[in-house]
Amino acid sequence: MSKIEIDAVTAEFFDAFDNRGGKAADVARIRRLVLPGGVIVKTGPEFTVYTVDEFIKPRQRLLTDGRLIEFSEWETSEQTEIAGDIASRFSEYRKSGILDGEPFEGGGTKTIQFVRTSEGWRIAAFAWYDQP
Repeated sequence: MSKIEIDAVTAEFFDAFDNRGGKAADVARIRRLVLPGGVIVKTGPEFTVYTVDEFIKPRQRLLTDGRLIEFSEWETSEQTEIAGDIASRFSEYRKSGILDGEPFEGGGTKTIQFVRTSEGWRIAAFAWYDQP
């Protein structure tokens, strides 16, 4: 059952950014999926460590101000290991959308650390690397 629950949390995480077909992205749901003290890291040349709110605010703006439309990202493969009340997932993902009127596609790798809480599985930390 744990793998199914982790799959569901992961799918909901990716879906939070989807604004295709005029749908409103629900980036604020990240507050429910990630523990309040969760750590979020963007790797690469623009290395940044975010709190949950620092991560949400610019993405909410970007996905609702009309600059980024028809956006979605999705897992293309994953490997999940579960040990009791902790789990680790490595995902390859793709993304596409229209940014400032220009179509784009990309992808990369995410790693997500999960913990089982009294409310179910939650994200304790995640990091990602976008392929150049």
